[in-house]
Amino acid sequence: MNIRLGFIGIVIDDPNRAIEINNILSRHGQIIAGRMGIPRILHNESGVSVITLIVQGTTDEIGALTGQLGNIAGVQVRSALSNK
Repeated sequence: MNIRLGFIGIVIDDPNRAIEINNILSRHGQIIAGRMGIPRILHNESGVSVITLIVQGTTDEIGALTGQLGNIAGVQVRSALSNK
């Protein structure tokens, strides 16, 4: 198994999806090394929130996490992984 280190950026346009997102993150907790969340960016009326994850796992594990998050309406996901 090739273990990779990287980050996942999650932009949440619909705050009503928070429970669904947190459930997915809990199920994949074994690969999450760190998490930072900023609710309602800049305290504006848009309701947009951002979560950044530091992850360490196989490409399959990380792909499963990003895939499940990306299938949620109102959620955008981007990731970058180390080559080592």
